[in-house]
Amino acid sequence: MPSIKIVVPHAHGQQQASDRLLGFMTQMKQQYKDQVSDLQETWQENRLDYSFRTFGLKVRGAVEVQEQQVSLHADLPLAAIMFKGKIEQEIRSTLERVLG
Repeated sequence: MPSIKIVVPHAHGQQQASDRLLGFMTQMKQQYKDQVSDLQETWQENRLDYSFRTFGLKVRGAVEVQEQQVSLHADLPLAAIMFKGKIEQEIRSTLERVLG
């Protein structure tokens, strides 16, 4: 199973970075509600474990918010392997914008 690991530095501290990500995720859930199903989110302290289905494909992973960086890990289905680079680029760009 292909996976993505992205680390994005930030200067907001753990709580503010978490708040920014939560706000962004709320917007994304509303915007893509017709394309995402079976969304599962579990926050434990500074870590979010997530899974969802999109276009019939299951994606799962975790986001860890630290004092100076956010780490994202995602396991992609094999069917998405040819899009891995594009997916990684989009996620990195979005995290940099949200945490900028």
